[in-house]
Amino acid sequence: MLHPINKRGTSKKRAAVLLALSTVAASAFAAPVTAAAPAAPVSAPAALKWADCATPRYPTLQCASLAVPLDHDHPAGRQISLALTRVPHTAARSQGPLLVNPGGPGGSGRTLAGYVASALPKDIAAQFDVIGFDPRGVGKSEPVLDCGAGHFTPVRPDSVPLDEATERANLERVKSFAESCQTKHADVLPYIGTVSAARDIEALRAALRADKLSYLGYSYGTYLGAVYAKLHPDRVHRLVLDSVVDPAGVWYEDNLAQDQAFDARHKAFLAWVARYDATYHLGTDPAVIEARWYRMRSALRESPAGAKVGAAELEDTFMPGGYYNGYWPHLAVAFSAYAVEGDPKPLVAAYERFGAVEPSAGNSYSVYTAVQCRDSAWPKDWNQWRADMWRTHAKAPFMTWNNAWYNAPCAFWPGEQLQAPDVTNTALPQALLFQATEDAATPYEGAVSMRRKLAGSALVVEEGGGNHGVSLAGNKCLDEKLSAYLLTGTASDAVCPAQPAPTPVPATRAVPPSAGGAALHGLLGFRG
Repeated sequence: MLHPINKRGTSKKRAAVLLALSTVAASAFAAPVTAAAPAAPVSAPAALKWADCATPRYPTLQCASLAVPLDHDHPAGRQISLALTRVPHTAARSQGPLLVNPGGPGGSGRTLAGYVASALPKDIAAQFDVIGFDPRGVGKSEPVLDCGAGHFTPVRPDSVPLDEATERANLERVKSFAESCQTKHADVLPYIGTVSAARDIEALRAALRADKLSYLGYSYGTYLGAVYAKLHPDRVHRLVLDSVVDPAGVWYEDNLAQDQAFDARHKAFLAWVARYDATYHLGTDPAVIEARWYRMRSALRESPAGAKVGAAELEDTFMPGGYYNGYWPHLAVAFSAYAVEGDPKPLVAAYERFGAVEPSAGNSYSVYTAVQCRDSAWPKDWNQWRADMWRTHAKAPFMTWNNAWYNAPCAFWPGEQLQAPDVTNTALPQALLFQATEDAATPYEGAVSMRRKLAGSALVVEEGGGNHGVSLAGNKCLDEKLSAYLLTGTASDAVCPAQPAPTPVPATRAVPPSAGGAALHGLLGFRG
C-alpha cells in the first residue's frame, strides 16, 4: 500500500533518498524482461488522410480517423475507428510523431495535441508531429461507450454508508451501471482495456509510416505508455511519463493508496485556508477548519444545498482541489460562504463548476470502468470491499467511500478479468518521468516504482508540488528538462522546486491562477 508524503519538513529529504534508492535499484530490476504475450505483427494499414480542422486557438490542427480491429487477434474481423488530431512538424528535419494521452482512462486526447504543440518551445514542437487521439470507445472514436445517463444525478445517497439502507442504495446504483454496460455493449466490452489500447497505438504507428514514435502520457496515460513500451520497446523513440501510476497496484491497491493521498491533500488545502483567516474567516487552526468542513458535510447530508449538493456532491466539488491547487481560492470562498455566512449559493455554483458531471462524461466514465474492471482482478466479495474501505476511511475519510463507489462496478463487472502485465523493461531507450511529491491522484511512490521497472529511466521530482500533471503547466524548471529530453533523448534524475501556492482571488474571477495549469487540468480531467 502506498502512503502519501504529507510532512513537508521531511519530503525533500525523502525525495532525495528515494531518488538515490531508485538509481541503485535500477540495476537490481535489470533482470530479463518478463515475457508478455507476443504482440501480433501489424500489417500496414492504408495511409492516413489528414484534413484541416483548425480552430482559432490551434490554427494548424488536422484531423483523421484510423480503422483498427476490434479484436487484434482477428485482424480481418470487425473494425472500429479511432479519431485523431495532428499538429504537423514545421522543421526541415522531423523526429517523427509525438503521441499524447491525457489519462483517464476515458480521457479524450484530441485537444491535447494542440495544447502540447503550443505549450512546447517552438523549436522543439517544430520537430514533431504532435498527435492526439481518442482511445477506443472514447469521444469521437467509434463505437462510443455510454452505459447510461443518470449515474451521477444529484442528489446521490451519501457515499459514507452509515446505515444499511444507504449502503444498499449505493450498491443498487453500481450494480445497475454494470448491468447496463453489459446490456448495451456486451459485444465490445471484452476488447476495452489497456493492452487493446496499446495495440491500437502500434497500429497507429504503422499507419503513420513511422519506424518509431515518441509518447507523452499523463496519469493513466503513463501506464498505457509503459504497456505499449513493454509490447514494442524497439518502436519507442522518446517516452515521457508525467504523474505516474504505480504499475504494482493496478487497480484496486492503487485506488486505496489514492484515498490516503487525497486525504493528505485535502488537509493541505485546509492548512492553506488557515493562513488566510482574514479572507475566509474560518479560523487559524487547520484542525478546527477540518471539523467545520465535516460539519458542513453532515448538514448537507440532511439538507442538500439548492437540491443539488448533498454529502456526496460536496466531495465531488472539493476533490478537484486535490488535483490542482489553483482551484483552492474558489473552493475556499464557497466553504466560507456556507459555513460562515449561511449562504449556499456559492457552494452550488462551485459544484456546478467543479463537481457536476456533464452528460458527455457518461462516455468517459463508461470507458473508465470498462478499462479498469477489465485490466486486472478486483475483489468479487463485497465483504472485502467493506472491510478495506472502513479501515482506510478511519485514516482517510475525505474520499475513501466516494472513490469506492466510483470503482465499485468492478465488483460486479461481467466477463473475464485479465492479469495486468509486468511492465519491467530493459530494452527501452531512456525514459523520463515527472512526479510531484504531494500528488494525490498518483502518489509519489508510484513514480519510484515505475522508475525501478524502466531500467535507465530518469525521474524529475517537483519538490513540494501537489498538482497532478506538472509538465507544460507553468514550472519552468520542469519544462526545460522536458524540452532537453525531447531534443536529445537523454536526462538525469533531478529535483525542481514547486510553483508558489495560490493566493486568495476575488470570487468573481473566471480563470484560476496559473492559466497554463488550469488549461492543462481542464484537458486532463479527473479520477486518474
